[in-house]
Amino acid sequence: MPEVKMEDVVGLAKRRGFIYQGSEVYGGLSGTWDYGPLGVALKRKIMNLWWQHFVDGRDDMYGVDAAILMNQKVWQASGHVDTFTDPLVECAECKGRFRADKLDDPNKCPNCGKEGTFGEARQFNMMFRTNVGPVEDENSISYLRPETAQGIFTNFKNVVDSFYPDLPFGIAQQGKAFRNEISPRDFVFRSREFEQMEIEYFVHPDRWQESFDMLLAETHAFLGELGLPAEKIHELEVPEEDRAHYSKRTIDIEFDYPIGREELMGIAYRTDFDLGNIQRVSGKNMEYTVKGTNEKFVPHVIEPSFGVERALMAVLTSSYREDEQNGEKRVYLALPEHLAPYRFAVSPLLKNKPELVQKAQEVYVSLKEKYGNVTWDDNGNIGKRYRRQDEIGTPSCIVVDFTTLEDGTVTVRDRDTTEQLRVQIETI
Repeated sequence: MPEVKMEDVVGLAKRRGFIYQGSEVYGGLSGTWDYGPLGVALKRKIMNLWWQHFVDGRDDMYGVDAAILMNQKVWQASGHVDTFTDPLVECAECKGRFRADKLDDPNKCPNCGKEGTFGEARQFNMMFRTNVGPVEDENSISYLRPETAQGIFTNFKNVVDSFYPDLPFGIAQQGKAFRNEISPRDFVFRSREFEQMEIEYFVHPDRWQESFDMLLAETHAFLGELGLPAEKIHELEVPEEDRAHYSKRTIDIEFDYPIGREELMGIAYRTDFDLGNIQRVSGKNMEYTVKGTNEKFVPHVIEPSFGVERALMAVLTSSYREDEQNGEKRVYLALPEHLAPYRFAVSPLLKNKPELVQKAQEVYVSLKEKYGNVTWDDNGNIGKRYRRQDEIGTPSCIVVDFTTLEDGTVTVRDRDTTEQLRVQIETI
């Protein structure tokens, strides 16, 4: 297996309908991506798997879906208006703008190659600013949310009042977030529009460590369910000087992408920073009263934060394979069966034989009713169909041939081994 190259994965993603450049027909828009039919299927399966693992599969999690637009006081209180910034430098020669802390050479422009053309870095706020309503003034300012976490914190009291859960408990959310990145890069790894899967897990201030350890273990279990190789996953204990101002402890989970070792997700102990800010700015009491006691306190928070696109990119790159079949290079995606866009592809051996097509349609319909994610493929010869389904990541191809009409068996071809077995239709 040769080393996976990012350009090969990007090419396959576009060719097979996983991911397209946003607004491509008009020349594109940097940092935006559109998901094709197979990309949507893979993305939803990752998100559904996460929801099942962390929410539906537990008794201590509650889901919310907060608005993208929020009162500007949310972002003032959280510190985003003042501190959600990246260092920006501009080349005096070509006028290119770059994130200063991501330059390979801080004295050389990566666009025009000139040296010594950067001035002093200035802080650039990454939130997309907009106005709500017909009047544009200071009171109508809002922002496209740069994270989903604040929508959870602003609903903390609502969930407690409605359900009054025992501590510790979590509130989870999946949804869009927007960041006006200075230099979006590396395919979907750093985009201006993306989706997050976040949990705010509320704990007693004296017992945060056990919850932190539990959620870290659950995170590794989930990454295993994504089929990511354990040897490519690494924990980075973030030193104090590099942690966010609200964090008392942060572990970044890094992954060996084709672009290098980069952050896949993170888990942070945010103390009572967020609820404390809401209580201070809004004047609303954010204390939790322990049932059956008079003990009151503002809960502390553990936050596991996942980016959907980074998880999807890890799944795609770790499942990309190349081998040789019959003297020709073959490319395939060794996706876990529960993540593959299609579980089965059904084909008639010959599409110009009505009796084969009819029988294959019967098999297709029965499997479609049972499994849902089943596709029909009669385009090209059988070898081309196999290659196409291999690139899509379909685990099994089912072919109806003349023997099927005699004994009710079909050929089932395995994606990874290319082995073919004859199986009774009913056993599938």
